[in-house]
Amino acid sequence: MIRVEDLHKHFGGFHAVDGATLEIAKGSITGLIGPNGAGKSTLFNVIMGDLPPTSGRVLLEGDDITGLPPHALFHKGLLRTFQIAHEFHTMSVRENLMMVPPRQSGENLWSAWFHRGRVAEEEREIARRADDVMQFLTIDHLAEEKAGNLSGGQKKLLELGRTMMTDARIVFLDEVGAGVNRTLLKTIADAIDRLNKERGYTFVVIEHDMDFIARLCDPVICMAEGRVLSEGTIEDIKSDERVIEAYLGTGLKNKTVAEGAGA
Repeated sequence: MIRVEDLHKHFGGFHAVDGATLEIAKGSITGLIGPNGAGKSTLFNVIMGDLPPTSGRVLLEGDDITGLPPHALFHKGLLRTFQIAHEFHTMSVRENLMMVPPRQSGENLWSAWFHRGRVAEEEREIARRADDVMQFLTIDHLAEEKAGNLSGGQKKLLELGRTMMTDARIVFLDEVGAGVNRTLLKTIADAIDRLNKERGYTFVVIEHDMDFIARLCDPVICMAEGRVLSEGTIEDIKSDERVIEAYLGTGLKNKTVAEGAGA
């Protein structure tokens, strides 16, 4: 579905992404791991149009989407979440979800004034969809809660829910487990797994929790110093000497320690 070809992103003399090439298969849950500073989030930002690449290409099913702005990629079905949730904190959970669907009739001043019945019916349908999403994610009891009052894990579930309010083709999840307790992390993992298996979502997941990656992701891609270092199953990655070196700066003599640390 996604092919990244020799992608570079430089900030002055610093090469945050330095010739990364990778593919994301349709219908997969692909894990993206690597030590801090490996270029993972910068890669996401370039793919999703938040940063222009210095060079290289991004292809979506063969079409060049390099440098397209985020709103254009949104309409092509590319969505993402962030390390720090970006909710509308003074709006309710339901209202946050209802904001997502594009081209709503009520956004047009003429329709809002002269086609109120159509606008109201459309809003009722969007509200029903929001209710279905909240039930799917087991956060329906929070429907009227202001999003700013949610816990970190609940906000991550809300962000995942917003990707369900439109026709997502591929979703990029940036550290979806950061700051989330184990119970909610399991709920998030279950939701991702169901969305993949039942609705055909393709996911790319940046995450430092290797148990989370091992449960969900195949393949797993490891980055270091802006490049793709290794790719394979989680077991392939954990036994790769280059990955162990990247995480711990050690050799095979300490591989047992590395595996115990989730490397």
